[in-house]
Amino acid sequence: MDVLLLGASGRIGRRVATELLSRGHSVTGVSRSGTVDGIDDGGFVAVAGDATDPDQVARLAAGHDAVASALGPGEDDDPAVLTEMIEATIEGLRRAGVDRLVWTGGAGGLSVGPDTRLVETEEFPDKWEPVARAAIDAYGILEAADDLRWTYLAPAALIEPGERTGEYRTAEGELVADEDGDSYISMEDFVVALVDELESGDGIGSYLATGY
Repeated sequence: MDVLLLGASGRIGRRVATELLSRGHSVTGVSRSGTVDGIDDGGFVAVAGDATDPDQVARLAAGHDAVASALGPGEDDDPAVLTEMIEATIEGLRRAGVDRLVWTGGAGGLSVGPDTRLVETEEFPDKWEPVARAAIDAYGILEAADDLRWTYLAPAALIEPGERTGEYRTAEGELVADEDGDSYISMEDFVVALVDELESGDGIGSYLATGY
């Protein structure tokens, strides 16, 4: 596959690029600056782009087989930029004639019990609530894009750098937790799940949760 990767310079984005390249895919990595550190591979090209501009997304997406997003708000950004990004990405894909999108979202909207989402629990950190709410709004926009083959891929409640084991579990719309109630996944295995989904398409049209 020839994949356009939005948000390629972030911690998740760089790992997604590395995983894709390791499987023989070609990657065009998009960042605001046009530079992506730490990737030296003939199958990788770094380009500059604004993911809130549908014209730029359309131009960059043209000719690719799929688009993967590791976008997220910067430290100084209003979390609502997530809805701008997903609207621009959807419109850009439509203009480019590309219909496959895997979007890395948040765990906040995942169900943890009857009529209860993770963001609504007492344990959810207050500082992350604005981003979680914006991510839920973004999911609502993506869910309505029935002309795209989309997957909204969410991590576990805790995601951090770690080991690539190649092991993970998924659930549709529900937080993945172990038998002790802990919800965790390494960034490395999260991107394994993302690339697996790009290759298989098993979770098209799903809010797909990951974890151990």
